[in-house]
Amino acid sequence: MNDAAHASSPVWSFLNARRPEGLQVHSRRNVLKVGLAGIGGLTLPRLLQQQAQGAAAGARPKSVILLWMAGGPSHIDMWDPKPDRPYNNRGPFSVISSKLPGVIVCEHLPKIAGMMDKLTVIRSVDCKGSNHEPNKVMQTGNREAEPRSNPNGDKYASFGSIIAKHRRDQTDAMPAYVAFQKSRTHVAYGGWLGKEYDPFLANTATRLPILTDVGVDTGQMTGADIFRMSSGVSVERLESRRELATQFDRMRTNLDQSGIMEAGDVYQQQAVEMLLGQKAQRAFDLSREEAAVRDRYGKHLWCQQALVARRLVQAGSSFVTLDLSYHGASGTWDTHGDNIPPYGGISKGLGPLLPLFDHLLTTLVSDLERCGLLDSTLVIAMGEFGRTPNMGTQGSTDGRDHWPEVMSMCLAGGGLRHGQVIGSSDPQGGTIASRPVTPGDLAATIYQYMGVPLDATYDDDRGRPRYIVEENGRPVSELF
Repeated sequence: MNDAAHASSPVWSFLNARRPEGLQVHSRRNVLKVGLAGIGGLTLPRLLQQQAQGAAAGARPKSVILLWMAGGPSHIDMWDPKPDRPYNNRGPFSVISSKLPGVIVCEHLPKIAGMMDKLTVIRSVDCKGSNHEPNKVMQTGNREAEPRSNPNGDKYASFGSIIAKHRRDQTDAMPAYVAFQKSRTHVAYGGWLGKEYDPFLANTATRLPILTDVGVDTGQMTGADIFRMSSGVSVERLESRRELATQFDRMRTNLDQSGIMEAGDVYQQQAVEMLLGQKAQRAFDLSREEAAVRDRYGKHLWCQQALVARRLVQAGSSFVTLDLSYHGASGTWDTHGDNIPPYGGISKGLGPLLPLFDHLLTTLVSDLERCGLLDSTLVIAMGEFGRTPNMGTQGSTDGRDHWPEVMSMCLAGGGLRHGQVIGSSDPQGGTIASRPVTPGDLAATIYQYMGVPLDATYDDDRGRPRYIVEENGRPVSELF
């Protein structure tokens, strides 16, 4: 029997093999004939079977934690210092040696320096085309995902959304894609993939400190309101299908035709699971964590979010983004200069962030290792671009402007090969000198790690396939 006849056989008709659905898998030359009854995409039976076998064998599902340094951290003042250059290029900070022979980092990252054998720094990331407000390119792996220059730039699906689609049958009452979001412009969403794959916003799901736009603790806490049922709504009432339908019908009256209606069933199921089930509530509840562990992370908002992220991946979430920003504009790491508030320059703006980040990253990595989660959790720390080689931009004395020609990023965990520096920039830190890594390469690396087929596609609003890996992106081979 040929493929077409096989797919149309009554035995297999319920699979709708001829109808494109969600993500499909294509080769660059032709459509691959894969899976049961020709089904393509991230729901390949073979792929699910392999994952199920892995779970049965005791292997933990893989996860990603993205530490999103909103605004664009200065690579020269962190990961790729230039100590022999003139002051306006090298910046105000000194350098220290790391655990890797010959590798130096900023003096304000001593804990990271001592952990470099467990980290990988990529100093040659090509982020041309990336911008912020909104931040899309480096969270989708696609240079076209730039809404300021492309009207459809916000329609490209984020890493987290693609992975959520891939893991939709395996999250076990946990949201697959979670984001702590300071601003809607800081985090990439589901786009053409569908609103059901937008991130679950964790800000109102756990009690966390409330900070001002410049990072001052107000002494107030968020209330975890999402888990509180409205007055008069009992568990028995929620369990009633009729009453559930009545309540969600009210929600539907406010929906438009942009895909929210289609996402309704997903939201309904997730809402009921979270209200009636206990797994998600326990994961978000920091009061259940040991006091000694909470103290180890510390009371700062970002560190508390990192602890929640560890609890979420431990409970089964697949992709967690932390929006490391105090304010909702371009981002706290957007260090344009002290004369351009609220950003600050390198000394007064970036300077206070570095010891905090040093503690956050190393504490998270150490805690993942303590919990037996490090080999199954890939930690990525990056922003949307680097900063200008020379200070003094925009009339400041100590600020650096956007610089998408090159940036650095850091990775840890995931059972990958670490203790290395990949690529290099030129002596000024202005261009890539060796081993360029593109947004497509980053996408391919994340998807290969998570077991997502690199030829997968999803349809845009015209039914045209969009590849999840563009620019002939290839996984960063040094990591595998």
